[in-house]
Amino acid sequence: MKSTLVILAAGMGSRYGGLKQMDSIDEYNNKIIDFSMYDALREDFDEVVFIIKKAIAEDFINQVGKRVEKYFKVNYVYQELDKLPEGYKVVADRTKPWGTGHALLCCKDVITKPFCVINSDDFYGREAYNKIHNFLANVKLGAGKMHFAMVGYELNKTLTDNGTVTRGVCIADSSGYLQDIKETKDIKKNGNNGSYYDGNNWVDIKGDTLVSMNFWGLTPEIFSYLEKGFKDFLNNTQDILNDEFYIPTFIDYLIKNNKCDVSVLSTKAKWFGVTYKEDKKDVVNSIKKLKAEGIYPEILWK
Repeated sequence: MKSTLVILAAGMGSRYGGLKQMDSIDEYNNKIIDFSMYDALREDFDEVVFIIKKAIAEDFINQVGKRVEKYFKVNYVYQELDKLPEGYKVVADRTKPWGTGHALLCCKDVITKPFCVINSDDFYGREAYNKIHNFLANVKLGAGKMHFAMVGYELNKTLTDNGTVTRGVCIADSSGYLQDIKETKDIKKNGNNGSYYDGNNWVDIKGDTLVSMNFWGLTPEIFSYLEKGFKDFLNNTQDILNDEFYIPTFIDYLIKNNKCDVSVLSTKAKWFGVTYKEDKKDVVNSIKKLKAEGIYPEILWK
């Protein structure tokens, strides 16, 4: 079974200082997103859904979407503040997006088969796409409990020297199923480990701790739950101006309520991405090295 790639690309890059999803990282005007799609194409993905904002649509379609139309079926979905369930309105002064969970919900009318969700500004490595495709090609649908998967990375392979990051800190059981995931903000590099401030104390996280990089293998069954979950979020959030509805947090809720299981597909690959402007140099050099090693051709889209 072929799979769909869903790319979260609506972020405005506040920490980066610009639209990092459209920032070129080689001399052929390729972005990180291009290398993600190239890896997915080699693993039999045949459709891509871009989640973007209308404000960047023209530039995004011209710079990214049109280049891959002959390789994928392409869909565009728009995440906007006013894209809310019937009966809900945007509160005054809310300017932040509603989060990755809301972004995913915006896709509910175009997703028809098992799919993979990724961030547009993260480089995951080909192994991740191979593992998630193998899972999606064999996943069972309509079997009561939903079956999902997550590619997990070691924390110390996902940190940057240039600032803090947000990661979903995970706990898996002995059978390889996710038991707990906590969206943890402002993790900074601390030698080979990480640490964050919980409001009272600095908390250390071991470097080999499993974390989520928003690389999920899901099925369309999630959307009915997601729709209700977003309404619950809107009804119960304590800070309607700033709180966000996150994919990891919602999946953690589903796990704890026995609605799904999540297979953890671990990888030793090193992440790289452009959280901060200073990260770009490392990304450019990493891509050059991968091309020199023959992992990627000099020109991706001929």
